Amino acid sequence: MGDLQPPSYICRQVHTTPEIDGIVSGAAWDSAIWSDPFVDIEEGGPKPLRPLPFARETHVKMMWDDTHFYLAAYLHEPHVWGTLTEPNSVIFMDNDFEVFLDPDSTATNYYELEVNALGTVWQLSLDKPYYLGGKATSPHQLDGVKVAVNVDGTLNDPTSIDRGWSVSMAIPFASLTVFGAHAPPMVGDLWRVNFSRVQWPHNVVNGKYVRVPPHGTDLPQGADQLHPERNIVWAPTGVVDIHRPEMWGTVTFAD
Repeated sequence: MGDLQPPSYICRQVHTTPEIDGIVSGAAWDSAIWSDPFVDIEEGGPKPLRPLPFARETHVKMMWDDTHFYLAAYLHEPHVWGTLTEPNSVIFMDNDFEVFLDPDSTATNYYELEVNALGTVWQLSLDKPYYLGGKATSPHQLDGVKVAVNVDGTLNDPTSIDRGWSVSMAIPFASLTVFGAHAPPMVGDLWRVNFSRVQWPHNVVNGKYVRVPPHGTDLPQGADQLHPERNIVWAPTGVVDIHRPEMWGTVTFAD
């Protein structure tokens, strides 16, 4: 895993406030570039890689202004489904998109947000990674966070083939100061950041999507075990554990 090179992204300042509607269009969003496609979380690790799920390419883009960090993602997906509707439930038990922010790049005291295709959000934070004995604060609600989802197709309809779903977010810098962020950032500030897409297999039973294994099934916990879900990420960690902030990508704030 020592050969892994974390990805990097230049986050440009914008002067037009983007719409937070999940659609990721308009002059502000169009000015930001998409990241390279996500990869398997175990890339660069000791295990042979399993093929990525077909037609599930994922990209993100980021930008900022004096008040907010903006980010968006597009998740190609022929079968868009979601079940969890209770805020701050364990959203990765559905297919989801996840954000991890470590503004002071200390690999401690970092923020996590997860959202599914229904727009159900879980906000939490960790004092340090789980593998170092870290504890989560859940929920950890940040004031002023906006999250929107748009389904490019149909939701929870197995009879149709979808194109995917997209997410847009605005996170106030003032709410991120507890994690060491400047509010607003200074040009040249560097954050450790990662993004993850959790992808579960499914069956169709009586006209409905059913996760494989079904919700409520006991799941493997160790990073060295075979997990039924796929973890598709911006910055791979070499093992099935996204909580390795020292291996996350870098985001540099620029004019």
